[in-house]
Amino acid sequence: MAERDAFSSGSELRPPQRERRRASTTRRPVEQVVVQEGRTLRRTRRDALATEEPLEIRIVRVADLTGEAGLAHPISVTMRTPGADFDLAAGFLFGEGVIEGGHQLAAIRYCVDAAQGEAQQYNVVNVFLSPAVTFDPASLQRHFYTTSSCGVCGKASIEAVWGPTCAPIASEVEVSARTLLSLPATLRASQAVFERTGGLHAAALFMPEGELLRVREDVGRHNAMDKLVGAALLAGELPLSRGVLLVSGRLSFELVQKAARAGVPVLAGVSAPSSLAVELAEEVGMTLVGFLREGRFNVYTGGRRIRTAELDPTEEEGDGKEFSA
Repeated sequence: MAERDAFSSGSELRPPQRERRRASTTRRPVEQVVVQEGRTLRRTRRDALATEEPLEIRIVRVADLTGEAGLAHPISVTMRTPGADFDLAAGFLFGEGVIEGGHQLAAIRYCVDAAQGEAQQYNVVNVFLSPAVTFDPASLQRHFYTTSSCGVCGKASIEAVWGPTCAPIASEVEVSARTLLSLPATLRASQAVFERTGGLHAAALFMPEGELLRVREDVGRHNAMDKLVGAALLAGELPLSRGVLLVSGRLSFELVQKAARAGVPVLAGVSAPSSLAVELAEEVGMTLVGFLREGRFNVYTGGRRIRTAELDPTEEEGDGKEFSA
């Protein structure tokens, strides 16, 4: 099993750049049709597309570091945008309760076995767990395939969807309403790949004062979250007890679950949450903010962490798009 080392418990937390690794964007010819003032114009141009490829995540016994082969356990295949693959693998395993911190990782490596063919080079990641970590491959059966649009699709049972237990979030960090309202513009300005393609989700970590700490992009919203949490895990920053996390789309149950596992006290999105997302946020004590755009937002749970003295909140019940504190 041929491999390329890129992370070993220590300081090398990022994969090196390789010639065969896919870029985050791909250029393809497209036909553009414009209808204007009764005329139809048609032309061919090259367009930048967000790259989408499968990534298989495998768990390997640490004994394999000494050369023992054949013990890699495939646990997930996800459709993702190449880049920050090791962050993605680490964040996924943490979110699913397989590991509790970076100290439980011995190494993360690409598997570049020639038998896979060039088309799948750098699309398989082997995660080596430290000797003290035990894991049951059968317990991860729910994860074998996840799409870029729905991270919980294909899980084996309703009970499995709930995943690992999330500890209550005790952080009393506060963020002002004005700071929250400034975050979407900051996130958008930092989305380099979205700017070129218009086709990616993003997750961003901020300080309560509005300082941007880290951004990750991906075709899958759950992948962007896993990349963000995984980067924090590999940097030894968990729990994110002072973090304000913003996602570029809707707030699903799974995003709340992943953020709660990371100890995030404030999670915001530019679109709506689901009912189950609100229930989970309330259960763990998370502040959940939706429709964060155009000078307003809704606070669904944990309103004590939002300082609104400088704004005039409305008491009206709206259609989900009105600000309420």
